[in-house]
Amino acid sequence: MKLTVIGCSGSVPGPDSAASSYLVTADGFNLILDLGSGALGSLQRHLAVPEIGAIGLSHLHPDHCMDLCGLYVAAKYAPGAPIPRIPVFGPPGTAQRMALAYDLPLDPGMEEQLDFYAWQEVQTVGPFTIRTAPMVHPVPAYAIRVEHGNRSLVYTGDTGPNDALIDLARGADVLLSEAALPDNDPHNPIDLHLTPADAGEHAKKAGVKRLVITHVPPWYDRVTQAENARRTFSGPVEIATPHAVFDI
Repeated sequence: MKLTVIGCSGSVPGPDSAASSYLVTADGFNLILDLGSGALGSLQRHLAVPEIGAIGLSHLHPDHCMDLCGLYVAAKYAPGAPIPRIPVFGPPGTAQRMALAYDLPLDPGMEEQLDFYAWQEVQTVGPFTIRTAPMVHPVPAYAIRVEHGNRSLVYTGDTGPNDALIDLARGADVLLSEAALPDNDPHNPIDLHLTPADAGEHAKKAGVKRLVITHVPPWYDRVTQAENARRTFSGPVEIATPHAVFDI
């Protein structure tokens, strides 16, 4: 399995990165985890729209899903269209939410171009087994575990601290974890995001092999957030940067 960072900026696109989006590949299949603001352009540096095998959305905040609007346009109007419908997995109501985002009638919405499915606890997508668990966030949100052979990647999406993330990440090769809040700030909202200390603590409790810090907003520093995560996790801590590639 290979993980390629398409966008890693937290909450909004940043000056050097699109918002959240990650490409996971194995056996020639391309799985996109989230397609946030600005990500579709960056994604096309790595593959063309018809090469997308499936998309999984952690939740429906714009920094994780809004470039589905551009994908809909490309799938409908670009030369070579129509292409086979692209499977999109997400929270219940994703099809309706995206139709509203583009001001489309709910029927058919985007469903002539995109094939929507609600997340189940376990599903097979291409060569991957994907497991999900509900997280702690103001809207329905899911952490996503992608397994291929004996390898596993867990993506937190957006979440406050919770034991379900530890259970889902147990023994994973890589935990791709948001760290959107600063450590030790009394003004941090609860049940919204993780701090670096939270990310490291969850990685430690889950016994993961590597921690990759992502979803750092432009107003914080990625290097600082990763350094702080090392205080609570003694294993390798790496930083998601645009177009970085991680072998899993």
